[in-house]
Amino acid sequence: MSAAGVKKVTVLGGGTMGAGIAQVTAASGHYSVTVLDLNPDVLQKSRAGIEKSVRRMALKKHQSDAALADKDVEQVMSKVEFTTNMADAADNTDLVIEAIVENMDVKKKVWADWDKAAKPTAIFASNTSSLSISEMATATSRPELFGGLHFFSPVPMMKLVEVINGAGTSEATGKILTDFTTSIHKVPVTCKDTPGFIVNRLLVPYMMEACRLLERDVASAKDIDTAMKLGAGHPMGPFQLADAVGNDVLKFIIDGWHKENPDVELFKPSKALNELVDAGKLGIKTGEGWFNYKK
Repeated sequence: MSAAGVKKVTVLGGGTMGAGIAQVTAASGHYSVTVLDLNPDVLQKSRAGIEKSVRRMALKKHQSDAALADKDVEQVMSKVEFTTNMADAADNTDLVIEAIVENMDVKKKVWADWDKAAKPTAIFASNTSSLSISEMATATSRPELFGGLHFFSPVPMMKLVEVINGAGTSEATGKILTDFTTSIHKVPVTCKDTPGFIVNRLLVPYMMEACRLLERDVASAKDIDTAMKLGAGHPMGPFQLADAVGNDVLKFIIDGWHKENPDVELFKPSKALNELVDAGKLGIKTGEGWFNYKK
């Protein structure tokens, strides 16, 4: 069943995360979805990416039967619209999910604009991975209708969604967001608005402590990773994980947390990480990070 009262979902941002959220929402069969992005090229890429992802999953589901896969693609895509027009996206939408750049000022500006454009009963949710839901909500007149829906990448494959209750989020809104998550075949976990929520609040300090072990010359990056994979059963070590996430992303998160909480030891920056990012070694996406990925 769909979340009570939610029929139309608008996704702000047609990038990788926005496209993934739109895909799983449309594929559930419960909602019509509108993807809004100001860049037509991004929307074109978003549409192509969703079609490709749905087809790949459909071919696997139907044992490579192309005709059945095409039907699945047609069914999903019939529920998704793409637009650069805010008025079209805002028209009668029930739930707005924001998946844009991780910048608080930009997000607050977008939410302030949407507070004026959307109907008073529309629920707002941010896909932020590290920024305060409560602070974002201050840009609107509806803190009780404002929460967080933190999806994980790649969205079609990852089952978890963190449902974040800000300081003003009402119990009814939290329930609708949780029910929505379940209705699109994801597993919700609920948490309060705290830096990093659950997953990143644990993973980021873990990766930062690995950097400090390296700085103290306790062990090599390779041996630290091997120890965590074979000793703790992790699928990848902290440095491999940082390279996959992006060392610039890790630095951005920890710098923000340190600025807001300067006395928290776990949030202190790492010289080794800062030097790596300054050198442009951001991880897999640049071909080199803690490890070298260039062929």
